[in-house]
Formats: sequence, C-alpha cells, structure tokens
Amino acid sequence: MAFKTDTLALPTLNRRHLLATAAAAAATGLSAGLATPALAQSWPAKPVTIVVPWPAGGPTDIGARPLAKLMQDALHQPFVIDNKGGSSGNIGAAMMLQAPADGHTLLLTSSATVVINPSLYKKMPFDPAKDLAPVTNVLRVPLVLVTHPSVPAADVKALLALIKAKPGEYIYASSGNGTPQHLTGDLFSDQIGVKMVHVPYKGSAPAIADLLAGHVPMMFDSLASIAPHIKSGKVKALAQTGARRSSLLPSVPTLAEAGLPGVETYAWYGLFAKAGTPPAVLQQINAEAVKAMKTPEFQQVLADTGSEFVGDTTANFATFVKAETEKWSRLVRQSGATID
Repeated sequence: MAFKTDTLALPTLNRRHLLATAAAAAATGLSAGLATPALAQSWPAKPVTIVVPWPAGGPTDIGARPLAKLMQDALHQPFVIDNKGGSSGNIGAAMMLQAPADGHTLLLTSSATVVINPSLYKKMPFDPAKDLAPVTNVLRVPLVLVTHPSVPAADVKALLALIKAKPGEYIYASSGNGTPQHLTGDLFSDQIGVKMVHVPYKGSAPAIADLLAGHVPMMFDSLASIAPHIKSGKVKALAQTGARRSSLLPSVPTLAEAGLPGVETYAWYGLFAKAGTPPAVLQQINAEAVKAMKTPEFQQVLADTGSEFVGDTTANFATFVKAETEKWSRLVRQSGATID
C-alpha cells in the first residue's frame, strides 16, 4: 500500500510542479510581452523636434526638411522643424539643450555653431564639445563667390580690380559673424591683400535677399542655397571654394584656378543630439538618418545642391568635428574676429 500511495502521490506533486512552472512561465511571458514593445519603441516614442538654429529658408533647411520628412515617413512619428535663428546658431542650440537627453529633440546646424563659435564668442551659452553628441554629417558643399548682376565684373580678375580701386570700402555680405561665409570672405580679403567691409546678416536667407535687391554687391554663400539664384540669372557666380569644380557648376572655376589657391573652404551641416543621450538611441538615430540619406529622394537633394554623400558613423563624425574645430579656430585667430 505504501508503494501505491507513493506512486499516486508522485503524479499529484508533478501536477503541482507543472502548474507552478506554467504560472511562472506565463508571468515571464507576460512580462516579456510588455517589455518587448517598450524596447522596440524606445525611439521615437513621441514626436521628434529638429531645431534648426537659423532662419527658415536658409541652406540648413535644404537638408533638414527632406531629412525630417523621410524619417517621419519611415518611423511613423511626426518630425517637426523648429527654426530658431540668432547669434550664429547659439540661441537655437542653447534652446535645444533645455530638452531632455532622450533623442526627441535634435539639432541640425551649420558648422558655424559647433566648430567656429567657441573660438569666436567671448562667452558661449553652451560648450559644443561637452554638451552635444554628434550623430552624422548631412551635407557638405563648397561656397560660391557671387555678385549682383549690376557689378561690372565677369570673372575674379575683374572683381579684384574693382575691389582694389576702393580699398577698405568694398562690401561683402554674409550669413552672420563667424560663419564659414564670413571667414571665407575674410580669408579672400587677406589673400588679395585688400580689406573689405563685412556686413553680417542673421542667416543666409536675409543676406541673399539683400544681394538680389542690389543692396550689397557680393557675398560667399553655400552652393546649396545660392544655386537656384545662379540658375535663374539673378546673381553671377564667379568662383567656387572647393578643391574641384562642382558638377552643378562645371563652367565656374575654383578660386585656385582663378589664382587664389589659399581659399578652399566648405560649409557643412550636421545632426546632433544632446550629450547624455543613451548610446543605443544615438545609434538608432544615426542608422535611421543615414538610411534616409541613402534614399533616391535625398540623393536627389545632394545632386541638386552639388553636395556629396557624407553620412557616417557617430564615432567618425565626432572625429571630423574635432578636426574641423581645430581648423576653423585657427582661421578665427588669423582673422582677429571676436564677438562679445
């Protein structure tokens, strides 16, 4: 009987064990089921704001707006562009840094804000090297030396004659103090040995507007923003600052070809998150941004702006930003430019 009792008890114990195991498994499965979607939706879990610290319609928008749309379509969350211009990008960048470091507020800015301003401004509202996390480069384009059609110069040589005829009086506009456009103009002035009058604007768009109206005779600006006005004949393109001619302007020589090899500069526009954003989120933002940049739609943006594909890893972009900071800080010191 004892044997029978033991043999009867064993299945009862097994049933209890199996029930307990099943209950535990069910609880684990429920927990996993709840956790998996949360992990999968860690970013973006809500609308994403991309702060562009420049006025609407400028060259940064040219990359920011199509990138935002492509990422919105792919990720099924709104991606909103918020233009906050002023102080060469400092105002918008500082505002962006007030948001949590969760990847839902990003910064897409020209190089000026990140690699030039720290050596230009005596007081910065933030430290780009410490407060920003590089995600990826978005656009890199040469600048173009353009003039109003009324300027009686068909090439750089003729323009130099006009400038030298009025030393210290000839005006050039830029998108703001310390921007690549400003420093390229200053470098150009040094190369020709004649000082010019710099007129800074709060962004590329208002500077171009005054150039089109004939209020200023010339400026250096990103090919991305000035190309439509060159094509329409509203401005004349005399030279470009890249190492080689752009496929978008094959008939326009480089400044090196025009006899000024010391003036080679580019404007670039990069995507950043707030420092402290989890590495996994940074990697996801990077992957989605680069994926969007490889689409035919964005490739067309690159072709239309004379830009090259520059999407990269977060680590490589961080290395590039550091090198650019060193390069432009030298140019700032050389120019003697400073802003209180």
